[in-house]
Amino acid sequence: MARTKTHKTRRWEDLPDEELLQVRVRDLGLQIPGSCVEPFVRELHDELAAKGISCHPTCYLADEWLTPDKIPTIGIPFCLAHPRLRKLEETMMYEVEGGDPVVCMKLLRHECGHALNYAYRLYRRTRWRQMFGLFSAPYSNSYSYQPYSRRFVLHLEDNYAQSHPDEDFAETFAVWLTPDSAWQEKYKDWPVIKKLQYVDHVMRQIADRPPIVTFKGHPPYSAARMTSTLAAHYERKRRILGTEFHGYYDDSLRELFAADRAAHSARKASRLVRSHRARLVNNVTRWTGHRKFDIFQLVNRLAARCEALGLSADGGDEETMIGLTAMVTAIASNTLTVSKKRR
Repeated sequence: MARTKTHKTRRWEDLPDEELLQVRVRDLGLQIPGSCVEPFVRELHDELAAKGISCHPTCYLADEWLTPDKIPTIGIPFCLAHPRLRKLEETMMYEVEGGDPVVCMKLLRHECGHALNYAYRLYRRTRWRQMFGLFSAPYSNSYSYQPYSRRFVLHLEDNYAQSHPDEDFAETFAVWLTPDSAWQEKYKDWPVIKKLQYVDHVMRQIADRPPIVTFKGHPPYSAARMTSTLAAHYERKRRILGTEFHGYYDDSLRELFAADRAAHSARKASRLVRSHRARLVNNVTRWTGHRKFDIFQLVNRLAARCEALGLSADGGDEETMIGLTAMVTAIASNTLTVSKKRR
C-alpha cells in the first residue's frame, strides 16, 4: 500500500530572505506578550512605578518607533519582536534601531514622555509652553542644532531635543526617568536644569491622577493590520528615509573606490577617508558654509560605509581626494542645513 506524502508548511521563521519578504506583515501573527519586546515594556513600567507614576502607557507593535499624535500609546518596531525579523531588518536597512538593549530603553523612555504628555495634555499648560515652546510649531524634515548647547538634555543621537518642543519635552522626561541618571548633578550648571526641575515637579503632580486622555481601538500603523508585504514595507522605508538610509550613497562610493576585499596590497578606502578627514572638513566647510561638526559627522558616516562595503583606494591620493571632496560637497549642499550661528 502506497504511503500518502505529507507536506509540512514551513514556518515563516525558517524561510530564506527572498521568500520571507513576500509575507504580509499582518500574517506574521506578532504580539508583544511572549516576544523579545515584552521584557523591555515591563522594565519601562517598573521604572514608572518606581517614580510613583500610576499611568503606564500601553504599547503595541508598529512599523517604526512612534507615539501617534496626541494619542497616549507607544508604537514599537515589529522587527524587534523576533530574532528572525531583527536579522532581516539588519540585512535590509544595515541597522536595527533599538536593537541594542540600552538604546531600546532610551527610545522607550522617550516615547513614554510623548505618551504622558498627551495623556495629561501637559502641552496645553502655560508653564510647559514657557519651558519648551509651542506644541503647535510645525515639524521640519531637517533641523539645525547647536551640538554644544546646554539648554537641552543629551539623550538620543543628533541632539534630537532641539528638533521640536514636543521632542524637547520627551527627551527631558527620558533623562529624568532613567535610573541612576544623576540628572541633578550632571546638569546642575546647565540652563536645562530648569526644564528637568519642571518635569520633576509636574510628574509629582500627576503621579496618582488618572489620565485625561485614554485610548482604545486600533492604533495607527499597527503591524497587526499592515497588509503590505515585508518587501513593500522596506521599499517604502528606504524611500522615506532618503539620505538618512545608511546605504544611500553606496553606489557613489563604489564608483569612487574599488570593491575588492582580496586586494591585500590596496589601501582601505575607510583608512584613506579618515586620514584626510581634517582636510576634507576644512575644504568643504569653507566652500559650503556648513559647520565643521556636521561635515565631520558626514565624513565619519561615509568612512563607516566604505569599511562595511570592503572598499579599497587604488588611485593616487590627490585624484581620489578630488573626487571625494566633490562628493562630500555635493552631499552637504543638497542635504545639510546651514546654521545661522556657526561655530
